[in-house]
Amino acid sequence: MQASDPRNFERMARVIRFVDDHFPEQPSLDRLAGVAGLSPAHFSREFRRWAGLSPTQYVRLLSLRAAKRTLVGDASINVAAWEAGLSGGGRLHDLFVTFEAMTPGEYRAGGEGLELRYGFARTPFGQAVLATTQRGLAALEFVEEGSEEAAARLRLRWPAARLLRDDRHAGDVAGRIFVARSGAMPLHVRGTNFQVRVWEALLELGARGPLSYGRLAAAIGSPGAARAVGQAVGANPVAWVIPCHRVLRAGGGLGGYRWGIDRKRAMLAWELSRASA
Repeated sequence: MQASDPRNFERMARVIRFVDDHFPEQPSLDRLAGVAGLSPAHFSREFRRWAGLSPTQYVRLLSLRAAKRTLVGDASINVAAWEAGLSGGGRLHDLFVTFEAMTPGEYRAGGEGLELRYGFARTPFGQAVLATTQRGLAALEFVEEGSEEAAARLRLRWPAARLLRDDRHAGDVAGRIFVARSGAMPLHVRGTNFQVRVWEALLELGARGPLSYGRLAAAIGSPGAARAVGQAVGANPVAWVIPCHRVLRAGGGLGGYRWGIDRKRAMLAWELSRASA
């Protein structure tokens, strides 16, 4: 797994935030290495391993996108960069995602008769808890705390399911999502009818690039429900695969993110870097 060092994501998040704020100054490798707290050579290797291109290439990439954007408007530079680098017809992570929600009866049953295998794994964006049923991926949440809190949240969402901890299985699933990035990825989620509609639209529209809450609301036929859509986005149980990190404010700002704004910024930067590489 690319993020075997638990400090790796925190370092990269600091650097990405710094680059977003200072890329017009063309910060040097030494300066970026200082932000990461590593030697220049070590930092360059770690950044390339994490992002797929060198730190100086990433700075130049943002600068190029910014220069192009000035020719057509004055929208957010970083949003324009992400949009230019990510827009396209391909799936987010080269995954074929199949989406299956619980039926109303299954929803009421709270997962009765299902076995929920969950565990913890390293990802490029820090530690995550992943859970699967016999029918697909049911949860991917980034965690800072121990297993008791994460398991309790799973229990609240699937109160009648049997929980079985399996960290090796979780690591395999994480590797399939973040490293291999190929093959079918079935999802099996539990949510209200409204939430499911939002998540389905997010899967479809998010694959094409960043989008606003208003656009997402219009896509599900509820143009006046942007606030409710935002709540459904925040309740997304499968981070990254259902790309709630791609939803931005109408003016192009990052907005909030359930698992932290630095993580959202790093996700978008990681996608941009890999698309460009």
